[in-house]
Amino acid sequence: MLKGIDPILNAEVLYALRAMGHGDDLIIADTNFPSDSIARETVLGNVLRINRSAAEAIRAVLSVYPLDTFVDDAAGRMEVVGEPNTLLPVMHEVQAELSAVGGPEMLGIERYAFYERAKQAYAVIQTDERRFYGCFSFRKGVVPPDGE
Repeated sequence: MLKGIDPILNAEVLYALRAMGHGDDLIIADTNFPSDSIARETVLGNVLRINRSAAEAIRAVLSVYPLDTFVDDAAGRMEVVGEPNTLLPVMHEVQAELSAVGGPEMLGIERYAFYERAKQAYAVIQTDERRFYGCFSFRKGVVPPDGE
């Protein structure tokens, strides 16, 4: 255990989050997402796990992970097939976590485009989220020098 760090952030997740640089993408996905096969194509090369809901995992990640403020697509969600503007409860919960840290509104990403973005990501974290479309993308920002 470490003080000041959410205990659901395991050592492997913390390593990946620390190793990522500005502009790297992180995928946080539901339990139905093809996390293992897609993670093999990422920079990290293997799937990470947080055994919690998507919103709980994202709350923990955002407690240590800065979001990119230089791009319009720093936060994205997989769109519902055939209903790109539909926002499901899991998406509302994650948006609330983003808003709580001053994050942007999530952009919708078509399902297959999301898969391609995930393959280019630094890492994939699979959660225990069983609700459909609990798949999200976050682009890492920067931590400014002290006093700024």
